[in-house]
Amino acid sequence: MPVTFRKQRRKLVAQIRGEVDHHAAEPLRREIDNRIRADKPSVLRLDFRNVTFMDSSGVGLVMGRYRLLRTWGGKLELSGMSRTVERIMQLSGIEKIAAVITEKGSSHETRTNHEAGN
Repeated sequence: MPVTFRKQRRKLVAQIRGEVDHHAAEPLRREIDNRIRADKPSVLRLDFRNVTFMDSSGVGLVMGRYRLLRTWGGKLELSGMSRTVERIMQLSGIEKIAAVITEKGSSHETRTNHEAGN
């Protein structure tokens, strides 16, 4: 399984592992969608810390989860991105729809936090 989940109150964290490319994106989408439809979290955090490669399919993965979360007013966070993944996300403008979380020591710092629909 390329994704594991953990709940933190109304937040669902999806820890993605391995490659996020054309071949891996569809099973990831299905698995994440099934879980968020069941849990209806107020926040979904996609954790990319263990992603070894990502192409534009990863942007599509993020966009689709954002659209699904919007149906009940949920918000999206991205964390654990390597410089390469972060650059792909920046080029796509993803920070306009998702909070990008950076880790400083043991605390979390929100670098960009745009609300859904703004």
